[in-house]
Order: sequence, then structure tokens, then C-alpha cells
Amino acid sequence: MDDGAFARGDRFAPVAAVLVSLPDHVEAMQLSQVRVDGRDGTARVVSLVRRVRGLEGVRAVLLDGAVVGGFNVVDLDELRRALAVPVVALTRRPPDFAGIRAALERWFPRTAAARLRLLRRHRLFRVPTGGEPLWAAASGCTAADAVRLVQRSSVRGYWPEPLRLAHLVASAAHRSDRTLKPRRPRTGAGPVA
Repeated sequence: MDDGAFARGDRFAPVAAVLVSLPDHVEAMQLSQVRVDGRDGTARVVSLVRRVRGLEGVRAVLLDGAVVGGFNVVDLDELRRALAVPVVALTRRPPDFAGIRAALERWFPRTAAARLRLLRRHRLFRVPTGGEPLWAAASGCTAADAVRLVQRSSVRGYWPEPLRLAHLVASAAHRSDRTLKPRRPRTGAGPVA
């Protein structure tokens, strides 16, 4: 599960779930959206994953990070309880918690402490790869199980195929929602290519 690109000023960000039979057979995809910087991330992800056809065969959920749509923090424990499967949130770099805290306190003073607690609830651990390590937090499984899941689902490069596909789907959904506006012709500037 991953979110897609969104623009400054967007109220919602696209999110996609891709069901993959490991290592790389795509079974189903589903799209939704979350409020940018909102507090609906966990509920929206639960709803999205439940709508994926073939959910009864899901053995774990991989997330690209523990936030969607900016600072909309996903509660990994609540997600695990609601879906009754282990949840692993993965990132390419260890988070800068001092910078995250400063941003949360600046932009979300009333909810900063709660959002930061969710982000820090699970200990991050290294996931070795053939290159730079990845970092993960897990709910409902051991670190060793999470590492095996990430390694088994990474078929090209070091990033899990379900996360790569979910990002592509969510980003494509965002771009398809855009309406192209005609450009105003420039006066006196001659032809524009």
C-alpha cells in the first residue's frame, strides 16, 4: 500500500493497494484517497485493503512508510488488529525524528504529540539488501519475519514489488484526475512552441 503524488493545496491524496502473490504475480488493485495531512489514514487504509478482491488470501500488509498524504499517520497496531494480519512499514532512510517533531509542532500544534507517538511506537530495524539497507517497523510479526517478507517480495532491485506497483498506480490516478487548462497566448511574443 502506498500513496501517490499530490500537489500543494490538494485536499486529498490518492492511495493504492496492490495484492501480489509473491514474488511478483499481480492479483488485484484498488484505489482510494486520504485527506492530506488529515487523521483518517488508518481508517482509509483499512477500508481500502478490505475492498481488494482476494483479501482472504492476504498474509501480510506492506506499507511505504507509516504516513500517507503528507503527515496523515497510520496506526500500525490498529491496522494489524482490523485486518488480522502482520503489518510492515518500510522506508529507504531512517527518519529524522527531530525534524519531524519540529514540522509537526509547527503545522499541527494540537495533534503533534499524538502523531509523533504513533510514529515512534515501533522500534525501527535494518533490513539488509544487496545495496543500501532499508528500515522497517512491524506490528504482528518479528523483525526476522519482516526481513524475509521484504526480501521475498523484492524481485528487481531492493524495493518490494507490491510497494513499487502501488506507488505507480496511485501516482497515475492522481495525474489522471488533473484537468489540463489551455495556456493563454502571449501577446507580442511571436509563435510559442
